[in-house]
Amino acid sequence: MQYSVLHRGDSVSQQLAMTFHRLAHPQRLTADDTAPDVIVSIGGDGTMLHAFHRFQHRLTQSAFVGIHTGHLGFYADWMPEELPTLVDLMAQTPTLAEVIVSYPILAIEVTTPHTKKTLLALNECTLKGTSATLVADVQINDALFERFRGDGICVSTPSGSTAYNKSLNGAVLHPALDAIQVTEIASINNRVFRTIGSPLVLPKHHHCDIVPKRQALTMTLDHMAFSYHDVTHVRFTVAEQKVMFARYRPFPFWNRVREAFVVEPHDL
Repeated sequence: MQYSVLHRGDSVSQQLAMTFHRLAHPQRLTADDTAPDVIVSIGGDGTMLHAFHRFQHRLTQSAFVGIHTGHLGFYADWMPEELPTLVDLMAQTPTLAEVIVSYPILAIEVTTPHTKKTLLALNECTLKGTSATLVADVQINDALFERFRGDGICVSTPSGSTAYNKSLNGAVLHPALDAIQVTEIASINNRVFRTIGSPLVLPKHHHCDIVPKRQALTMTLDHMAFSYHDVTHVRFTVAEQKVMFARYRPFPFWNRVREAFVVEPHDL
C-alpha cells in the first residue's frame, strides 16, 4: 500500500510524521506523494482541507485518514499515542474497500463573461460583497427564489455543516445525505427587504444559482479566498465525486458531533 503524509508544520506534527514513516517501513507501507492509496493528515481540520485540495485529482483512487494534533479535529479519527495501532491496521487491511466511507462534496461553477470553471469544496463556499453589501438573486432550479441583501451566503456540505455553517445557526446534516445547505450571513430583513431567513437544504440533482448585481465579490473555498470583479453567476450542486475516508475502526458521526460540541473535556 502506498501512502502520503501531510502535516501542519508545528514541531509535534513534524515529529509524528517522522514516527509514522519509521513505523510504516517495516510494515511494507511505501511513501508515495504522487499516487498514494491513503493520505494521512496530521494536524487539525485545516490540515485535512489542505490535503483534500492537494489531492482532489485523486478522489476516486485515494482515501484520507486524520491524526489529531490540533484544538478541534472533526475529521481526525486518531490521537498521537494511537499511531502504532493505526499503522498496524493499515498494514493488516487487505483492501481499502473494506474500510471506506464516502461523503458528498460541493461543486461550485463560477461563470464570467469569458470563462467558466468548476471548483470543489470539502466544507463550504461563501460569497460576500468585497466593499459593499452583497446584493444577489437566489435561484433554485432556474426559478427565482429571492433577492438577497446582506453580508453574504454560505453553501456547505453535510460534513462541513459543523463548521462555519453551524456558527450561522445552520442545521447539522449527517454526511450520508447527498445534499447541500444554503445559509444566509447577516441578511437584511425589514418592511422593504425580505429573505427566507432560514437555511435551505437541497438534495442531489437540485442546484442553486447566486446571481450578483454587478459588484466585486470575495469567494472563500474552504481555507482559500478569491476575488472576482465580473462574475455573472455561481452555481452550487452536490458534486458527482465524493471524498473517501479510511475508517479503520468505527467512529459514528453523531459521536463526533457530541464530542466536538456537547461533551465537556473532563467528561471525555
